[in-house]
Amino acid sequence: MHLHPTRSAVDLAVAGVVCVAVGLIAREAAIVAWGGALLVGLAVARSVTSLGVARVRAAGFEMLWRSEPRVRRVARGETLELEAEVRNRDTRAARYVGLRVVASPCLNVEIEPAEGEVPAGGRLRAVVRVRTPRVGRHGLHGLSLEVRGSPGLYEVPLTFANPFGIEVLPRPFALSMRSPRGGRSRMVADEGRPGPLSGDGLELRELREHRPGDAFKRVAWKASARRGQLMVRDYEREERDVVWILLDASVELWSGEPGLAPLDLAIDEVAAVAMRHLSRGDRVGLGILGARRLAWLPPARGPAHGIEVLVALAHATGTFDSDRSDLDEVDVAMRVLEHMRPLDPSAASRVRPSDLDRVARRVERVKARAPFPSAEVWAEAARDRTLRSYLAAFGMSSPPRLEAERPRTDARLAAALERVIRDKPRASIVYVWSVAPDLGARPDLGRALARFPRRSVDLRWLSMHLEPGIPRTGSATMEAVGDAVRVRALVAQERGEHELRRQGIRVERALPRAAALAPPVAPEPEEAPHR
Repeated sequence: MHLHPTRSAVDLAVAGVVCVAVGLIAREAAIVAWGGALLVGLAVARSVTSLGVARVRAAGFEMLWRSEPRVRRVARGETLELEAEVRNRDTRAARYVGLRVVASPCLNVEIEPAEGEVPAGGRLRAVVRVRTPRVGRHGLHGLSLEVRGSPGLYEVPLTFANPFGIEVLPRPFALSMRSPRGGRSRMVADEGRPGPLSGDGLELRELREHRPGDAFKRVAWKASARRGQLMVRDYEREERDVVWILLDASVELWSGEPGLAPLDLAIDEVAAVAMRHLSRGDRVGLGILGARRLAWLPPARGPAHGIEVLVALAHATGTFDSDRSDLDEVDVAMRVLEHMRPLDPSAASRVRPSDLDRVARRVERVKARAPFPSAEVWAEAARDRTLRSYLAAFGMSSPPRLEAERPRTDARLAAALERVIRDKPRASIVYVWSVAPDLGARPDLGRALARFPRRSVDLRWLSMHLEPGIPRTGSATMEAVGDAVRVRALVAQERGEHELRRQGIRVERALPRAAALAPPVAPEPEEAPHR
């Protein structure tokens, strides 16, 4: 148990030492005794605080979540309100300060009340508000506070390890969550668009004379009666698009403020376009590409496939994998032990971070208590994969790698464009979400775009926006530096888009951020007219 003095205790200690020194210099026993009494009182207060906190912990001082279930699935940008409860089973009240939530840095968390008192034999209700600026699996690992002893001169930090999982999906997920359940279908009818050939459909193509083999249900009886011969309705065959969406998920695109990084915005845009095509009945395929192929979903349709697309966008773009994380194996082991120590002290005892094999064996013992026990990560070595799976299972943070992977991503993107042309069913629309390219510096991508059959396939390029995530607050020169970097990014984007247009590639711009990414707002009820 670690005790920390408060500001009052430090001031009293300084005053006591000064009094003792002055009394010794002046040779006054009363001054020395007064200063010594202050120091003895501080020692007594320290012992009383230590015994009081030990008694509270022995009687039962615990924390639990009142919100069920223990894993929540929400859309990016939403605010989630949870309830936590701190229980004190001792016969004496416990004062605390600095109540806070131990959470992933990708979450913005507030808690009320931050300080107060847990009554004897009672409980304290705390409200936790969580805002989710970034997709992925994130964890609330528990609560932390400082308990003050009766004199209020010392504090004892306590941590309650009680994991709670929050799975954040792209913003379009909020639309499906807010739509009513039951009754009529929430999906648009799977009809497609009329094509140039005749067949089964809803759009009338022409009225023609009856030919052998025509079904009698297509006979237009009124028109036949007027003309004196059998006439048949001929409909246009309905076609549906086969849409491929290729997302550039290079790890350097996570740079910037959480919620405003290029990948944060692009993931929401990709999800919105995919859900729009799925609602029309089109088949949608998804490819997420980095230094390797992160996810590849063949074209399909339906609400279940829409959820698969949202989940892939949320998890395949993460930075838990060994080739996308800035943590090496030893760093991961240190984080695992630090997290495991309050959760299961026996599993973390007598284990050093350098003993990677023992740490990996303890992981399998504790991971069953995680909010996401089935989370998968990629690593070449099995031991490294086991350690990193602990981070993903508890929603811990893993910073992105600092080294850029642009050349390898371009090679994967070029190979994906060739595969989309080759695979069946044949694509009719291909979206590419990436940074506007300088084709001279990205030759692999330039050759793939030059060979792409743009006459038979509609190729659309959507440039990622780098400027929203550029920080501009901090030092006095930060705003000027941020403006300069922003202008440079805009100029590079305009040049890249100009090169794409010269090659005949259709360049599109996403909707403004306020319109495209804002969650839907329910309309206000109209007031009844006054009589």
